[in-house]
Amino acid sequence: MYYERPPRKRGIFSYFVVALIGAIIGGIVSAYIAPTYLYGKIIPMPDIYYKERPTNVGQQINITPSDNISYVEAVAKKAISSVVGITTVQIQREFIWEREVEGLGSGVIVNSNGYILTNSHVVGDGRAKKINVLFENGDTLPGDVLWYDASLDLAVVKVEASGLPAAELGDSDYLQVGQLAVAIGNPLGLDFQRTVTSGIISGLNRSIRIDQYNVIENLIQTDASINPGNSGGPLLNSKGEVIGINTVKIKSTAAEGLGFAIPINVVKPIIDQIVKQGDFKIVYLGITGIEIERYERQMGVELSVDKGVIVLEVAPNTPADKTGLRPGDIIAKMDNQEIESMSQLGKILYKYKKGDKANLTVIRNGKEISVEVTFTQLK
Repeated sequence: MYYERPPRKRGIFSYFVVALIGAIIGGIVSAYIAPTYLYGKIIPMPDIYYKERPTNVGQQINITPSDNISYVEAVAKKAISSVVGITTVQIQREFIWEREVEGLGSGVIVNSNGYILTNSHVVGDGRAKKINVLFENGDTLPGDVLWYDASLDLAVVKVEASGLPAAELGDSDYLQVGQLAVAIGNPLGLDFQRTVTSGIISGLNRSIRIDQYNVIENLIQTDASINPGNSGGPLLNSKGEVIGINTVKIKSTAAEGLGFAIPINVVKPIIDQIVKQGDFKIVYLGITGIEIERYERQMGVELSVDKGVIVLEVAPNTPADKTGLRPGDIIAKMDNQEIESMSQLGKILYKYKKGDKANLTVIRNGKEISVEVTFTQLK
């Protein structure tokens, strides 16, 4: 007699195996098909598929860290040979005596034919008696100051050399808070040359008062460690490009980790002109002026306005003279940008070229008037 075998009951293990195989196949399909077909074509590509989002469309990222090298190490390898030490001898006057004082700072090579960017205060605002530049290979060469501006705290030093390893300059207009920042310099003397520290860009467009009447504006704030000898050294992004020149650190036990750098875009046109022409000239108004607050304090008077620059003297045949500015006028704005000090006014003039026009808002005899100045001369 023939008996039909009853169907075999499947155990729970067989169901688990089938589910596991299906999960593996599904994972492979999603890993290889989704990124290449769905993402970027049907739905946006998620951030995880980008190692770093470029801040400028079309820029090529030259630094590609792997498991064996970090961003910071890659940046250091690319840029460290462009960083120099700068030693100076300055004359310091004390009452009737004078004495020589040694100074130390950093700089960065911005052109292979010996052009080096640093801080103005590193070279004594142009008053350094002697300047020596120390290179990574151990060479030392004398340097000359071609240009400096104390209000910007920037200077260009020239050495007689060629074929130097020039740093690549980035674009500081596209910085974002949270991006990687790497500082290289000589923080505490020549025993610690080319020290590398890292952090992030902590803030943008910061303003720092460096003395009673001078403010440095539009600074980059970073928590990358910056100390006095770092002054003039580069602040770099993750591509090894110079995005700023380190300038000051807040000296306070309650404010550790607050360093500041001057955006590189401020000085790019200056470098270009110095390399091409040997010097840099800017437009000028042709006035002698003083800040309102300072004028009130010195003269013991109180004016009707709180901010601005009061004109003390107008040089003949200058743009200010031809515009009709007079002693006693208060310059409150230039092209709608408020003026607070002579140093700020000087920095604003860097935006203009010979032949450009600007609209001045002037307070004259208590009334606000508008005048147009044409920059016809350079200094």
